[in-house]
Amino acid sequence: MTPRLPLPRLFFASTPQPCPYLPDRMERKVLADLSVPEADKLHSHLSRAGFRRSHTLAYAPLCAGCSACIPIRLPVADFQPDRTQRRVWRRNADLEATLCPPAATTEQYALFRLYLDHRHADGDMAGMNEQDYAIMLEDTPVDTRVIEFRDTAGTLLAVSLIDVLEDGLSAVYSFYRPDMPHRSLGCHVILFLTRQTILLGKPYLYLGYWVPGSPKMAYKSRYRPAEILRGGHWRPLNTDEPIATGREDLFPDAPLF
Repeated sequence: MTPRLPLPRLFFASTPQPCPYLPDRMERKVLADLSVPEADKLHSHLSRAGFRRSHTLAYAPLCAGCSACIPIRLPVADFQPDRTQRRVWRRNADLEATLCPPAATTEQYALFRLYLDHRHADGDMAGMNEQDYAIMLEDTPVDTRVIEFRDTAGTLLAVSLIDVLEDGLSAVYSFYRPDMPHRSLGCHVILFLTRQTILLGKPYLYLGYWVPGSPKMAYKSRYRPAEILRGGHWRPLNTDEPIATGREDLFPDAPLF
């Protein structure tokens, strides 16, 4: 007998809230409880269907008259970094990545606070205190990891919260020093997660939602060749931008985990 996928106890809809990506719009989400047996299997299934995770819930957009939030993922075996991305990788060759459990630290929160204050001071996460941050990391029913990035002096420069899926990694949330634009730390984190996904033998890095017209989300389409979920099917994201070849400098000797 084929084992049945554990179903969430409840699907429900959130109340409308101001859209964080597009002005003068309201967002609404469909939510699913992940606190079930075999939560990782359910989470992987819902991720393939375009859901994301926050705490113990998986969510997807359910906005009236709007479908601007498009699930996007990177088929890592076909990834082709452009010239700028290869420069970013080389520029951050001195950084050391460490795999950590999803347990919040005061050092992480200080960096998180610095990032929010400089990059998202008007966002819906701007009011998060240290306890809120700890809940974001630790309140998870699935296989969740934290990766810290430090320079040679041991200074924490970036943190990435990820979920491990059956078919890849999901980039839940990343933050970094906002005063080091020359490092392009956000780009480096995605390149690192792409590398990890490849080395783990998994096909996809899930990047969340791509929102055409939103400057906050424009960067996600720069990782090529991306796939987007439309009409229930994943298909290539076609843009007019040329794709550069070469990724020889994105292959280290072993995965981090």
